[in-house]
Amino acid sequence: MKSFKMVGCLAMLVVALCFWSNNSQAKDVVIGFTGPLSGPAAEYGLNCVNGLDMAVKVINERSGIKVKGENYEMKLVKYDDQMDPTKAVTNSRRMQEQDHAIAIFQDITASDYPMMNINTEKGHEFIVMAYTSSPALPKKGNPLTVTIPPTFSIYAEIEAKWAIAKGYKKAGVIVTNEVYGVEWTDFFSKYFQKLGGTITAVKPANMYTETDFSAQITAVLATKPDVMLIGGPSATSALMVEQSRNLGYKGGFCFIDQAQIDQMNDVLKSYKLMHDSIAVGTVQDLPSACTKWFEKYFKEHYKGMYTWEVALHYGAALAVAKAVEAAGSTDVLAVRKAFPKAYPLLGDQIPATVFGMTADGRQKMMCSTQEVNKDGKLEPPKLEVWWAKTDKEFEAIRKAVQDPKNSGVTDPKAPLTPVIRMKAEDYKGD
Repeated sequence: MKSFKMVGCLAMLVVALCFWSNNSQAKDVVIGFTGPLSGPAAEYGLNCVNGLDMAVKVINERSGIKVKGENYEMKLVKYDDQMDPTKAVTNSRRMQEQDHAIAIFQDITASDYPMMNINTEKGHEFIVMAYTSSPALPKKGNPLTVTIPPTFSIYAEIEAKWAIAKGYKKAGVIVTNEVYGVEWTDFFSKYFQKLGGTITAVKPANMYTETDFSAQITAVLATKPDVMLIGGPSATSALMVEQSRNLGYKGGFCFIDQAQIDQMNDVLKSYKLMHDSIAVGTVQDLPSACTKWFEKYFKEHYKGMYTWEVALHYGAALAVAKAVEAAGSTDVLAVRKAFPKAYPLLGDQIPATVFGMTADGRQKMMCSTQEVNKDGKLEPPKLEVWWAKTDKEFEAIRKAVQDPKNSGVTDPKAPLTPVIRMKAEDYKGD
């Protein structure tokens, strides 16, 4: 009889534990990541994951996500796809079906597209959080995709205008041989030629496996360019700079947005070899009130460099949390519909401010650019607003960015980061 009672008690305990477990799962907002966590792009993938993980930690430390009066915790699941689009799709299905992820982050453009082919399947929906600056991806019209960074077409336009203003008339191109590199070449070339410049040579390179670019550099230098558009992953971009200077190149550089000058500086131990250049601004120099806190928190909890991938994935994860709260639900369709209500996210919350979302699903985030001058010194950043339709809208953005609460600049005599309005030629997101 005692044995029977014990068995009965154990059975009730198992049922209770199962109920508690299922109830606990129901209180999670799950986000996923599929990307390169091994292989030649592993460091890049890890930077993205670190940003997501940091956001999850901070959100949960600050009482989690509130949904109709109930507290939810955010949870991150991650899988390695080694830059393989087929694995990315398999991982996405697994995260949606088994882990119940409502939003899945992907940092390789070539893998975003196949994920967008499956993320609207009825009963298996998930939001693709696409970390890509490709101008083409949002144009696919996928209703469950959010594009995180600004389109590189804006950077290409800014850099082409900078080059012409510097007096550079002939440009050679050596960029990554991915579709992304082809698109960057096309946009930069169009702007540069429209302004009166000439493209002297285009020599793509596999910047994930090659380390010797002397053949491409020699071929481009033979055409006597006075500026070169170069770039791919930051470490190999740094090698390309060094090899170009060793082969006698004395002209300027325009860097594609993947090549980050702070990481190249870490490889080269100086900005000197990058003299007379323009690139995406360093994330450490973003004029946001939380920048110093963010960098300190990151260094205390994670290894590696604090990069744009870290900052932008952090901000995008916060946007997911805000969208869930705005939707009052974890239903994927409701969360995506509520995404515009997640903004603005300003400098008191995230390093790279986001003011909203375009009609095609791209975050309204300013472009940040920085120059390395002729003496090899890094100049202060400039911020370009590309979506403002009126002077009134731009002025509201400028004031919000330069507000001491958001900028962290409390000294009235301190110089403020320039905020510039530009009319992007090719952006039709609204």
